[in-house]
Amino acid sequence: MQGIIEFLSHRLFTFNDQDYTVGQLLMFPLLILLIWLVFRQIYLFMTRRLEKSEIPPDMQLLIQRLYVIVVLIVATLLILDLLQVPLGAFAFISGAIAIGVGFGAQNIINNFISGWILMWERPIRIGDFLEIGDAKGTVETINTRSTRIRRTDGVHMLVPNSHLLENTVVNWTLIDKKTRCIVRVGVAYGSPVKEVAELIMRATDDHPETLDEPKPLVVFEDFGDNALIFDSYFWIHAVGERDLRVIKSDIRFKIEELFNEAGIVIAFPQRDVHMDGELRLIGGDINPAS
Repeated sequence: MQGIIEFLSHRLFTFNDQDYTVGQLLMFPLLILLIWLVFRQIYLFMTRRLEKSEIPPDMQLLIQRLYVIVVLIVATLLILDLLQVPLGAFAFISGAIAIGVGFGAQNIINNFISGWILMWERPIRIGDFLEIGDAKGTVETINTRSTRIRRTDGVHMLVPNSHLLENTVVNWTLIDKKTRCIVRVGVAYGSPVKEVAELIMRATDDHPETLDEPKPLVVFEDFGDNALIFDSYFWIHAVGERDLRVIKSDIRFKIEELFNEAGIVIAFPQRDVHMDGELRLIGGDINPAS
């Protein structure tokens, strides 16, 4: 036993006027392991409680990130204190980080700070449907450096957090899920326009996904080249482009069915060709029997 105590008390090196023994160095990984086990159990317990709560997913992510950072800071200070390592000994690390930021880490720091702004201000939340340029998709998670978005075609897209703050992003579900839709239909000239408007309104109202408020509206939009143009405006709760396409398709099917029952013709392009002048036959006679 005495030999073990002497071995653990054996001085290995001196740093900043502080002696470090074998026991202190062996205590370092044991402390890390103990802190990790405690941290993991608390993290799993907190995650289960958050999943059962009514807290939005983006706020759950923010709480988890804050917990991880607090634990890392506390654990670092605790280990340094137990090992009696002065914080001033790491002054050179601060200088190295500053040099790294100055020479090439600006984008990393920018995306890191942008990620925290996104989680704190919540202009973009987990589950929101975004339109970024030509891409559309649903936010799955907001990471430290980038945001993962699942596009409408199923492909995952990683967008740097700074890009979401510095560029124009259309958030379809920022305030609510209400989206206005338009269905346009053209009927042949001579059709009873009032009956046409009533049938379009009926097809719109009958769909279970259209909202009563704001109320649907049918507008006689224009006298087109080949048709009388009608627009149906209505609002729905949509969380993606697919919802819009399906609902508008259903309404078009219903309009076509009602028009067929009422004998109303959906217009199609037509052209009348008028030919003036004489028709002459060159290079032979006409055989009446042919």
